[in-house]
Amino acid sequence: MADECSPPFQELGGREPGVQEADVRNLAAGDFSAWMTEVQQAIRGERFSDVPCGGCTACCTSSQFIHSAPDETDTLAHIPAAMLFPAPRLPLGHVLVGYDQDGHCPMLIDNACSIYAHRPRTCRTYDCRVFPVARVELDDADKAAIARQTRRWQFSFDSPNARVQHDAVSAAAAHLVQHRQLLADDAVPANTTQLAVLAIEVHDAFVERDPETGMTKITVPASDAVRVMVTSRRRSQRGRTPGH
Repeated sequence: MADECSPPFQELGGREPGVQEADVRNLAAGDFSAWMTEVQQAIRGERFSDVPCGGCTACCTSSQFIHSAPDETDTLAHIPAAMLFPAPRLPLGHVLVGYDQDGHCPMLIDNACSIYAHRPRTCRTYDCRVFPVARVELDDADKAAIARQTRRWQFSFDSPNARVQHDAVSAAAAHLVQHRQLLADDAVPANTTQLAVLAIEVHDAFVERDPETGMTKITVPASDAVRVMVTSRRRSQRGRTPGH
């Protein structure tokens, strides 16, 4: 089932029942401008994500199917064949790893990835910081640990323009939800992750720069302009390996 997006995150305040104080303490997400450059490169398949996870295994224990492409021969050599099954709606050779009765990745042993150096590309490019930046939240009960973790990220900003860029991503996400009926069927985000990633890719359309001062502000582009950007993105991705 596709994830639904919800209103922006609330400020950290009250604690959820059963959540320890250490679980709600803020986490340093890094410099926002540097992260945006890195995450856009990861989205384009030019690099892997570098997430300061620490000991967090939320994404490994949240009932997620992990995709591997045929070219990931090293990864596939380190996962027992019995744990792999064909990925629906993808070409032959694309496979998924499921999860156990507790929702844990079967390669997670003693609370650590047993194939970390050989982990799938999907794991290498996953970055849960996209959710708070886009101000969308995972409301699937199975993803509660990820949702809880994402609320803890706190970015630093080196300039007012960086804060505008941050707000532009959330503005893009809200626009995509509000005007999703204008997008082609194959361009509509199928889940919260796709929505957050797409918002990062098209956020530039929501930033206006003053040519004299160089300062930026949020703008509201025409819906057709956003649709054209989304369509262009979809065309550029055709032929790329799924999972990037």
